[in-house]
Amino acid sequence: MAAPQFASEDEFREVMDRVFTMMSEDPDMGPKLRDADVPQRFEIADMDAVVNIRAALPGEDGNLHWEWTDDVAWEPRVRMEMSSETANKYFQGKENVAMAIARRRIKTGGDVKAALAIMPLTKPLFERYRAMVADEYPHLVV
Repeated sequence: MAAPQFASEDEFREVMDRVFTMMSEDPDMGPKLRDADVPQRFEIADMDAVVNIRAALPGEDGNLHWEWTDDVAWEPRVRMEMSSETANKYFQGKENVAMAIARRRIKTGGDVKAALAIMPLTKPLFERYRAMVADEYPHLVV
C-alpha cells in the first residue's frame, strides 16, 4: 500500500499553516511554545518548501510566527530536513522524532536537544490533527 501523500505543495502548505495556527492559538500549548523561544527551520525537500518558525514578538498576533521563506530576520536554533510524509506521520503521532533522526528520516542541525525538549508540548496537537485529517484530508490518514 502506498504511503499517504499530499495532493500538492499548496495542500501541504495549507495543512501546515493550519497546524501552526492550532499550536499558536492553543491556550496551553501556544504560550509554552512562545516561552520556550526555540526558532526552527524546517526544510521539506519533496515539497521544495522551507518554513522558519519563531516565538511571536510583543505586538504580534498569536504565540508563534512563521514564514515560508529563508529570507527571515532571525537565525534558527534548530534545523530539520524531512519529507512531507514524515511530517504528516509526526503530527498524527505515528513518527517518533528521536527514532526518525537515528534512521535519518529527519536530518538535523543546531541545538537538537532544544527541539527534542519542546516536542512533548506538541503532543496535544496529535489528536486534533488526526481529526482534521480524517474529516478534511482523508487521503493523508496514516
